This record gives sequence, structure tokens and C-alpha cells, in this order.
Amino acid sequence: MEEYLEFAKDIAYQAGKIMIQYFNQNTGASYKGDKTIVTMADKEINSYLIKKVKEKYPDHSVDGEEEQYGKSNLVWVCDPVDGTAMYARHIPVAVFSLALVIDGVPNIGVVYDPFTTSLYTAIKGKGAYKNGEKISVNDYSLEDIRTVCHCDMWSKAKYNVCKVFEELRKRTRLNDIGSITRASCLVATGDYSLTIFTGTEHKNCDIAAVKVIVEEAGGKVTDLFGNEQRYDQSIKGL
Repeated sequence: MEEYLEFAKDIAYQAGKIMIQYFNQNTGASYKGDKTIVTMADKEINSYLIKKVKEKYPDHSVDGEEEQYGKSNLVWVCDPVDGTAMYARHIPVAVFSLALVIDGVPNIGVVYDPFTTSLYTAIKGKGAYKNGEKISVNDYSLEDIRTVCHCDMWSKAKYNVCKVFEELRKRTRLNDIGSITRASCLVATGDYSLTIFTGTEHKNCDIAAVKVIVEEAGGKVTDLFGNEQRYDQSIKGL
């Protein structure tokens, strides 16, 4: 697992370089068939990951948001740029996310924010870290003035959680920073108390790394209904 983590960290740092390169020039943003944004960085990072997995672990597979490779019970699940809509508009919130999912369970999680050089890492059963320092979730109540919660919602989302947001709004502060992965890492460090995500189809790519990082930091990650779920397939929110 330590070897897998080092591999994931190397990929993350290279992904960060690619993200910064395009961010400072032209992101090459375009719209996919589902009307979501994709950039040159998304495509290049996804292809780079597949190339490296083929070289190092040819019996593993890759489930990237933009491109897939192989079929295995050991899957590298990747969102090359989470927060693409912000990134494409030169707003520095986006992150790279990578997890090694074994039989549906994330065992390795790495998230890298190249804009703040923040590397979040976790191995299942061995704690969570930010830049090598151990991190943990907070224990604030919802009504605590320090509590901030992240809400992620869009018009065509399968699940409508507006009523939940309305109830939360009466008790605490809600906001959306534009990247569910980045916000969930802030749960792991205790800066946020809660994130809600309505993503479903192929959105395991956004959440797989978060699952192990947040839980190793002492938090809990479930689908929208409080249930466990697999992270090598589409999910029922977070």
C-alpha cells in the first residue's frame, strides 16, 4: 500500500504541473455532450495516468472521468480536474483526485491542490494527512458559529435535496466553493463540518479518494441515504 501511495503521489504532482500550465495559459475549455466542461488539462492528465498505470501495473484498470482502461478488481479511479467549471474560468479552486479502489472499496486516496500546494493522502487503516501532517475532522455542533457546510446542487441532478438545504440554512452556514472534492478535504481537516453532493452517473470519480481521506480523518462518508456504496461504479450521491 505504501508503494501504491507513492505512485499516486507522483501522479498527483505531475497532474498539478499540468493544471498550472494550462491555467496560466489557455485552458482549452469545451463542452461535452452532457453540457459539462472539459479542458485540455482534464484530457492530458487522464491520458498520463493511463500511460503510467500501463507501465507500472498493467493488470490494474483505470476509471477516469475522461477516459478508461482495462477491467480489474483493482481500479485507479480518477477525476483529473475536479472543479472544472471554476478552473476553466481561471478561478483557482480545482483539484486532482485519485484513488485505488479494490473490490469496490477505496484503499488509497490522494487529492492535490496545486494552487495551495496542499497534498491530502490516506491509506485505509493508517490515518489521513495533509502535506505529511496528520489531520482530523472537527466535532462542532451544527449551531456552532464555526460550522460551515458545503452544498452542491444543479438543475438536472437526479436527487433534489433543496429541502435539506432549507433546513440546514436555519441552523448553520451553507456555501459552494465549486469543487466537491476540495470541500470534502476541508471536512477532513476540520475546516468544514459537512458536504452534500447529488452526483450520480460516473461520479465515483469525484468521491472515491474523499471516501478514504475523510474516514481516515475520523469522519463518515455515505450515499445520500446513509448507506455504504461501491466506488468502482456510479454512486447515489455523497
